[in-house]
Amino acid sequence: MSTKTNREEVDTTIQEDGQQKDYLILSEEERAKGFVRPVRDKYLHVGIAGPKYPLRDLSEEEKERFVDLDYVKFEKYPEGVSAITGRYWTQKQLDSVGGGCGALTSMSRTIAETYARNPHFYNGTFCATCKEHFPVGERGEFVWEDGSRVGT
Repeated sequence: MSTKTNREEVDTTIQEDGQQKDYLILSEEERAKGFVRPVRDKYLHVGIAGPKYPLRDLSEEEKERFVDLDYVKFEKYPEGVSAITGRYWTQKQLDSVGGGCGALTSMSRTIAETYARNPHFYNGTFCATCKEHFPVGERGEFVWEDGSRVGT
């Protein structure tokens, strides 16, 4: 595995160990501008976060409208929480809440500094135990050792 700062040079071929051949990072100059988050180099695979608000069953109209999407529940957001009114959940999503392997993965210093400079730079990261990439962010599968979500 190597890191590169030029997107055109990055080879995202998945190797035998599950990692990409190359990973994109911010340039040394960009990272030298300072960090908006702590530089952290270890994270836990915990699975997706579950609903924050109560779920309700779908109405008959919603069941018909979303028949091809497999939604089973709706999470209504309280007013003022979001510009959207809520989120539909599939049974597969609900079953995967907290379904990460629980393993700790370490990353290189340059990738850690890229996260610290721009927490939203990546849309996924690697689990060394599962040997796969999974999403990061608010709906991602990883938390830093302090419990905050990777990519937020």
